[in-house]
Amino acid sequence: MKNIINYLFLCSVSILMAQNYQSAESVEFDPVNGQWLVANGSRIIIDDGEGNLSYFGTGNASHGMEVLGNTLFAVASGRIKGYDLSTEGEIMNLEIPGIGFLNGLTNDGANTLYVTDFSAGKIYSIDVTDVSNPTYAEIVSSTGGTPNGVLFDGDNNRLLFVTWGGNAQIKAVDLGTNQVSTIITTSLANIDGIDDDSDGNYYISSWSPARITKYNNDFTVSEIVDTPGLNSPADIGYSQSTDVLGIPMGSNVIFVDLSLLSTNDQTLNTYEYIVSSNPVNENSYVQFTLQESETIDINIYDASGKLVKTIFNGELQANTHKISLAGLQLSSGIYFSKLTTRKGISLVKKLIVN
Repeated sequence: MKNIINYLFLCSVSILMAQNYQSAESVEFDPVNGQWLVANGSRIIIDDGEGNLSYFGTGNASHGMEVLGNTLFAVASGRIKGYDLSTEGEIMNLEIPGIGFLNGLTNDGANTLYVTDFSAGKIYSIDVTDVSNPTYAEIVSSTGGTPNGVLFDGDNNRLLFVTWGGNAQIKAVDLGTNQVSTIITTSLANIDGIDDDSDGNYYISSWSPARITKYNNDFTVSEIVDTPGLNSPADIGYSQSTDVLGIPMGSNVIFVDLSLLSTNDQTLNTYEYIVSSNPVNENSYVQFTLQESETIDINIYDASGKLVKTIFNGELQANTHKISLAGLQLSSGIYFSKLTTRKGISLVKKLIVN
């Protein structure tokens, strides 16, 4: 492994009087509303990534969570529940008889959930085509270990799951045969979560050492994501639209901007990319500095990652530049301004439109 020392944008959440983290176990990005959802034991918490917390309806989630369409599915004290993302109301409550300890949750992007049974070493599939009448099946009766976080890998028609214990393993389930195989045995202990980014890399969270490890698409190369202050990182979640990794740690949640992992401090200090002011108004602008002539793009994306507006595309000379955000005419919500250079540098800033 090689340690990558890169600029990370870390946002530690603030603790509010009415809402606070006591047992943050799993995070999931909600692209419908542009917000993070956190399983916090007795209640689900909404986190805007800027330290502002609120409750998500009256729903609860103890472990894994997944957004599928307009529904948040969650492991809630041995049941699988579904919540409408628009109304925040409960629309599904599934009990699986004979389970031990349901933990990790993933989905196939269509109509199937997969959940791990930590203590029984099993994996179940759940058909949620009709959320009012979900059905389930046991697809793996013995994982050969203690399964924790799980991830659907559609490109290879498989599930990837991580395990607890010393020399923890990363394993796969072939969804054609439901056969289990071991991909890699690590030197880590107690791997909790797994997720992937938009470039096909995988990230896992381990308790010993407390670490986020990045693997390439075939698990042959690994890097340590230099993330200070980790303590028992749990079921991580990745946002495709913002390239941000959410890391729950019981009493806290931090967010890491992965788009900056390939950019060192010197490069970031050179570009000095900012948004002023935010929330956006008619006087707002993005500002950046070029040390030499460069061709750049500045695009605005909505919370789902859809391109909604290009505000600049072309070559600029070495100088400090301001690009006005006046006249965007965007609906209220969360957006992201992304500056991309032809050298492969990408910088992302969050925009709030009231």
